[in-house]
This record gives sequence, C-alpha cells and structure tokens, in this order.
Amino acid sequence: MTKEEVKQHEREETDELTEEERQKLLEQYDTESNTRNLSGVVAWIVFGTLIAFSMFQLYTGAFGQYTAFIQRTVHLGFALVLIFLLYPARKNGPKNRISVFDWILATLSLIVCSYWPLYYETLVQKIGGISDVQFIIGGIAILLVLEASRRAVGLPITIIALVFLAYAVYGSYLPGSLAHRGLTFRQLVDVMFFTTDGILGVPLKVSSTYIFLFLLFGAFLVQTGVGNYFNDLAITIAGRRIGGPAKVAIFSSALQGTISGSSVANTVTTGSYTIPMMKRLGYHKNFAGAVEAAASTGGQIMPPIMGAAAFLMIEFAGESYWNIAKAALIPAILYFAGIWIMTHFEAKRLGLLGLPEDQIPKAKTVLKKIHLLLPIFVIIILLYNGGMSIERVALYGILSTIIVSMFLKETRIGFRGIIDALVSGAKTALGVAAATATAGIIVGVVTKTGLGLKMGNSLVGLAEAMSTNIQMQLMLTLVFTMITSLILGMGSPTTANYIITSTIALPALFALNAALPIEIPVLAMHMFVFYFGIVADITPPVALAAFAATGISKGDPIKTGFNAAKLAIAAFIIPYMFVLQPQLLMIDTTILEVSFILATAIIGMIGIGAGMIGFWYVELKGYERFLAVISGLMLIYPGLATDGIGLAIFIALLLVQMKRRKEDGPKAEVVSA
Repeated sequence: MTKEEVKQHEREETDELTEEERQKLLEQYDTESNTRNLSGVVAWIVFGTLIAFSMFQLYTGAFGQYTAFIQRTVHLGFALVLIFLLYPARKNGPKNRISVFDWILATLSLIVCSYWPLYYETLVQKIGGISDVQFIIGGIAILLVLEASRRAVGLPITIIALVFLAYAVYGSYLPGSLAHRGLTFRQLVDVMFFTTDGILGVPLKVSSTYIFLFLLFGAFLVQTGVGNYFNDLAITIAGRRIGGPAKVAIFSSALQGTISGSSVANTVTTGSYTIPMMKRLGYHKNFAGAVEAAASTGGQIMPPIMGAAAFLMIEFAGESYWNIAKAALIPAILYFAGIWIMTHFEAKRLGLLGLPEDQIPKAKTVLKKIHLLLPIFVIIILLYNGGMSIERVALYGILSTIIVSMFLKETRIGFRGIIDALVSGAKTALGVAAATATAGIIVGVVTKTGLGLKMGNSLVGLAEAMSTNIQMQLMLTLVFTMITSLILGMGSPTTANYIITSTIALPALFALNAALPIEIPVLAMHMFVFYFGIVADITPPVALAAFAATGISKGDPIKTGFNAAKLAIAAFIIPYMFVLQPQLLMIDTTILEVSFILATAIIGMIGIGAGMIGFWYVELKGYERFLAVISGLMLIYPGLATDGIGLAIFIALLLVQMKRRKEDGPKAEVVSA
C-alpha cells in the first residue's frame, strides 16, 4: 500500500475531510461559497476588481463616505460585477470559465450602477416621475439584483422579493385588508432605484459602510491563524472534560462566531475537525452532527459581531451598538450553556470520557498565541466608549490585527497576507451586498403599501379571535411571530434573515404593543424575530446547518436536525422570556439583578438539559423529566415566586437523584463537567 493510499485509508477511518471535500460540502449547502475557479487573464481581472472593491471601502471608511446614492451604487456596482464574474448561473455550471452571457450581465451592472455617479446632479433635482431612459435603467437594475441574489444568496430570498414586487403592482386585486391602490411599473421602478426606499435603502447603506469593514476585519483575523488557535484554545480548556470533543465543538464554534457570518460555513469549518473527533469518542453520528450544527448556529447570536446583524439592528432598532451587544450577552450565554449541559449529560449517559492527553495541546504553547485575541478586545473597548464612528472602529480593528500579528513569526501577516485578506473580505461581502440590496426591495414594498402593519394587525386580530385573555393573546401573537420568522429564515444568510424577519414578522409585535395594555421594549422585539430567524438553520425540515453537518458525520439529516433543535432548546424558550421580562436583555436592571437572573437561569438550564436528555446523576424517570423541564422554565423566567417554586422542585429532584445514585453504587459516580 502506497503512502497516499495509507493516508486515504486513515481519512476514511476517521471521517476526516480533505480540503477539496470540505469545499464541495460548502458549495452544496452554502450558496455564497459556490464560486468559479478561474485562471489566466480573467482571474487577474477578477483579482484586481476584488482588491479595488476593498480599497474603495477602506478609503471611504477612513476619509469619509460619498453621498448616499453614490456610496451605495458604487458598492452595489462592484458587488454585481463580481457576482456575475464569480458565480455560475447554475449550481453545477462550468467553474473554469465565464460565459458570454455573464460578461454581458457584468457590463450591464457596470453601466447601470454608473448612472447615479454620472448623472447625480440631474437625478437629485428631478421633479415628478422618471424618464423612459431612467425607467429602463431602473428596471434592469432590479432584474440584475434579483439574479445576483439568486446566484450568491439563494432562491428563497429571491422568491420572496418577487412575490413582494408582484404584490406592489397587483395588490389592488386582492380582497380584504391586504388590498392597496397598487403601483404602476414606472412608479415601482422609481421607488426601487431612484429613492432610498428600495434597493438603495438602509440595508444596503449598512452593507456599504459598517458590514463590509467588519467582514474585512474578520478576513484579516483569519490571516493570523486565529481559526486554528480557537480550536487549540477550545481543546485546552474543554478537551479533558467528560465528552471533551463535543465541548470543544461548542467552545470553538462560539469563538468562531465572532468572525464568521454563516452558520453553514461555521459548521463545515469547525465541524470537519470536531465531528470526527466526537464520533471516535463514542457519540452517535446524528448527535455529533447536531452538536456542531447547534453550536455553529449559535455563533450568529454571539456578541460582538453576531453575524453582522448587530450593525443592521443599530439602524432598524435605533439602539447603540453597545446596548445591542449587552442585550445579546445573557441569551447567548444561556444558549451555549444549554448545549454544553446537554452534551455533558449525554456523555455521562453513554459513559464517555475526555480526550487522551496526547491529543491536547500544551497550555504553554496555546498561551503563547493569546495575543491573537487582542483585536477582538480592541473592537469591544472602542465600541463601548462610543465616541468613535463604527467605520473607524473597524479600521482600528484591522490595524490592531496587523500589529498584533507581528508579535510572532508564525502569526505574522506579510504583504501576501494583506492581499489575501483584501480579496477574501471582498468575496465574503458579495453575498451580503446582494442580500441587502434584495432585502431593500422587500422593505420598499412594505413601506409603500403598508403591508407590514396589515400583516401585524392580522396576526393580532387572529390572536384576539382565539382568546379574550390578554396574556393568552400575547402568547398567541408571539407564537405566530415565531412561526413566521422560522419560515422566513429558512435558507437565508444572517443579514438577509434579520432584514426579512424584522420587516415582515416584527410588525405583529408593534401592533401587539398598540392593541394591548403592555409595553414590550423595541430591542426585545427585534431580538425575538432575530433569534427565531437564526434558529431556522437547525429547524427541520430545511435545517441547512444540520444538513451540512451530516455531510461530515454521514448521519441522517432530519434526525440530526431534530437533535440540533433539542440541543438548542434555549433558543426556543429564551426569546419568550426576554419579551415577558426584559431584564434578561439587561434592560432597566442592575448588576445585582443581572447576576441573580443569570445564576438562576443557568441552574434552570441544568434542569431543562437533564429533562431533555433523560439523565442527571442517573437515568430520569418519565415524570422526573417533566418536572426537571418545568423547574428549569420557572428558574429561567425572572421573578422571585417562579424562582422559588423552580428551585424547590430542582432541589427535590437533585436529592432524589443523589439518593438513587448512592443506591446504584459506584457505577453512577459523578464526574465534574
């Protein structure tokens, strides 16, 4: 047997993926990764355009942006041109060449997006409707954005946008409250490309300013080798513990979430290492894939970056970045604590131990590279102070990354590394730009037709028809909003996901605030739809992150998805809790109250985790599982009465478990998590 055959055999035995297999898996489940592999002169043209894209964003970030229309159309122009050059029209289309049709689309993108910079003075002074030429330009722009979004983001958001465009034109034919006067094609094109209410609206504004620079910051961090460092740090901290590989996956994915904007990409990147490790230890393949999918999806709700949605929330919710990151912290801690606790109980149930000592990096070696985390702390500190623009904070983050990388030879970013980061950052931004431009179409239609308010009133009206009790109406509206967010979030990347859910599902909560004698904080409402849009990635039947995980684990996608949803149970519970009790988001509360809330909530997650897995110190009986979940829910819900009842049930179950463990003897020996 040759050396190559031996290596192949070892890979098959451990289920480890080659780089080529990992890329194929990404292309299968992550639309944004399905790019062409070009060569020759064409490759240099694309390379130069990517560099120019990043340099334009760095320049405007450092020296000030152009006026809104010019900044956004130039940003959109770069994105559209590059998408048509890099993304094939079909998923399995040729990857080594660009078709004539795509060259035409790229040229049209350049012409259309140059129209605003070239005729800016004429366009801002126009009175009345648009000319025939402008109608053609705007119409082509809409079609180009939709096609680019289909290629770089996926079909779901494109279909939603098409439905909304159809509603804008033909809404007058609909019955009941959904009907509106309707827009002519000319009015629609005017709104979509010649105002800031459509394609060039707030979503694209955020993409062309904050988001691009933070994606670039993430690309520079990757060049330092921080991704591998996250894995080493996770193994050092969690590898020796019960079910070590699963806890490594959780810890590593939480860290990866600070620089990754995709649940699927996070799953494939971290999972290609952690899933085989979990399977070797003894976890079932469906559970191993679920742990990684759930943890990787949680990376999108982990401050400071939160899949770039935090920066969209600044505009949409009207809150400071710091308030958003602070509000997201406790729910994120509880989310990962829940997964950690359940994997621990599952490992105890199966009798799994930690990793062998020879597979754990030396603490001294890991601590040697601790400086790689400094740029993240620089970002947090600068954003906390609040005296600096977000664009400038991102620039300082990039600069600090380059400086910090110089501390060690193996982490140093040289000239080649800087170029690679500029290219990688621009590539990552393409899907975001297409998604935000398409989301602008949806937002524009909702704004012009009042659809959001109509849908919100309809959901509240349905809740009122089903119950006369105010609390029940509140819960029913929250459930309807959750279902809407889960459906809308399926198959969409984080940024588009949040824009869509906050535009379509969120109005129901605003309508609820107006209809009932309650006051839900605006930030709590935004976080509610954001959470459920994100967990769509692990909610069957779509569950893209779970499907991606099975590409590594070789498990069943649906079973993996259900396991992931069970592990991420906190994400289905906590949004209801922080709507009912905003103290979980650190709104209008004190440090003492927050500490108490966090402590009781984590104890509550232990109860829920034990109930969901069916094991604590020893196996739980059916009624004990039910009581464990009930105690957990009561402890998570802030309030002295519920905490007292929940704690009493929790302690009673704990004593029963300890007694039974003692009776069972040394087989049920407790090992610390």
